[in-house]
Formats: sequence, C-alpha cells, structure tokens
Amino acid sequence: MVTRREVLKTAAMGAVATGLATGLAKAGPGEADSGAMAAPPFRLNYAPHFGMFRDSAGEGLVEQLEFIADQGFRSLEDNGMAGRSVEEQGLIAKTMSRLGLTMGVFVVNMGTAWGPTLSTGKDDARDKFVAECRAAVEVAKRVNATWMTVVPGTVEPRLEPAYQTANVVEALRRGAEVFEPHGLVMVLEPLNYRDHPNLYLTKIAQAYQVCRAVDSPACKILFDLYHQQIQEGNLIPNIDLAWSEVAYFQVGDNPGRNEPTTGEVNYRNVFRHIHGKGFKGVLGMEHGVARGGKEGEAALIEAYRWCDGF
Repeated sequence: MVTRREVLKTAAMGAVATGLATGLAKAGPGEADSGAMAAPPFRLNYAPHFGMFRDSAGEGLVEQLEFIADQGFRSLEDNGMAGRSVEEQGLIAKTMSRLGLTMGVFVVNMGTAWGPTLSTGKDDARDKFVAECRAAVEVAKRVNATWMTVVPGTVEPRLEPAYQTANVVEALRRGAEVFEPHGLVMVLEPLNYRDHPNLYLTKIAQAYQVCRAVDSPACKILFDLYHQQIQEGNLIPNIDLAWSEVAYFQVGDNPGRNEPTTGEVNYRNVFRHIHGKGFKGVLGMEHGVARGGKEGEAALIEAYRWCDGF
C-alpha cells in the first residue's frame, strides 16, 4: 500500500520542489537566492521558524526570511524573540517588512512558564507576570507583533481548582489591562500532559472558560493542534466550540511532532475546516522536520502544499 508520505516524496520532485531547486541552483550549496522565482502563496497563513530551512537557506536570519518568503509563506514565528538583542529584533523587523511577512507569536513569560505561578494567587508571581507583559509590549512594537504566548504555569496542589482558576483569571485581567490599549493579544496555550506534566492549563474548554471570564479582546486562545491531539483529540468539534475565543493556531503532527502527513492527524481536513470558517490569522509551524537535509526541507514544503490544496 502506498502511503501519503511516499506520494509526497514523489511529488516533492514536482512543482514546488522544482521552484526550490531553481533557487538553490542559482545560489549554490547552503545559500538562499531571493531572486529565484517565488512560489505562489499558501491559502492559509503558515509561519515557519528560524532554523526550519537552514540547510536550504543558510544560517543567516535575513537569508532564511528571504527563503521563507520565496516558498510562499507569509509569516514567521519566533518563540524566543523577546530574548534577542534590540539590534537583532530591528534587523528581523526591517527584513520582514521588506518581504511583506507578518510576525507570529513570541513567548511573554519564558522565565516563569513552568513554575507554580499564576495559579497560586501570590502577589509576587502576579506582579512579575505584569512586568513581563509590559516588557513584551516594547518587543511587540519593535517587531510589529500582535500575538504573544502566555502559559499560566503549574497547578497548585494545595488549592481547590476553582480557586486556582480565579487566581489565573485575576492575573490575566491585569495582563490584559497592559496589552489592550496597544491592540495586542496574549494567547493562552494549553499544553499536553505527556510532554509537560502538572501544568494548570491543558484543554481547550478550560482555556475557553478562562478567556470568557477575563472578558477582554487582549486575552484569547492559542489552539495548538499537536498538543490537543494528544490531550483530548476531537479537534474540529473543539475548534467550533471555542471559535469565538481562538486567535491563533499552531501545527505539529503526532507522533513525532514533525510536519503534517508524518503522523495521525488529517491536516488536509483540519486546514480545510479552518479556512472554511474564514480564519485570516497565523498558523505557527511549531514542529521539527521529519528528514534531514535539503530533501527533508523540500518534503516539508510539499507536505504543506498538499495539505493546503483542499
């Protein structure tokens, strides 16, 4: 029986891979050529991250951004943007503006995401989070970002779940007060129990409840399809149920957390459904590459082409 992956491997030698090969032939090994014929844009707005196409584009951030744009992608996602220097942030923003790329999410509270933070109700944890939100505003201004990922932290085993929820909601309201005047949006990301045990926020329904309680346009859901396939499945019905609070998606197949078509999720159907609901936002490609080298990177691009061809 021929698998989807085998079909895609053959297809990678077709239209998209031909465009990729043309650019690489002009540029030479490991170099991007922004003058190569650009591929048509995808129907949905997928956002690669730095390093995803290193073998094809080289190590330079500018060259990687040019390669991303040439392949038809329209956004970039960089979780660690807040940790970059101001100079590097400026270079990235300038290049993205030139190429017409949108900035996806970066993470607000990298330093506190895995500790018992917002669920505890402690003043010091809440105050630190608010300070991180204020710092994130300045980063967002420099890189033209709209969305920032927030993970509320771990559960507090000494408190009833309802008290923990009240504490999280109160902290997020404080964060929303920081972001709302600037038109910025923190997106809450539920993470799966297998990869990240003992976290407070794990399911989409829970994130929906919290967002409705915060009641601010600055607090929405990051629906990570990889995490939720592991945590609860039922992806399309949960997309529909939580739709009013969903502002951002992230992609990754399971098992393996690599590109679509490498695991069990029918991403062609999922993408069709998201597109059919009129989603105009970003879908972050928060995953690895199943195979190494330029061949693997070309196969990743073709996998997105196939899934986006609904």
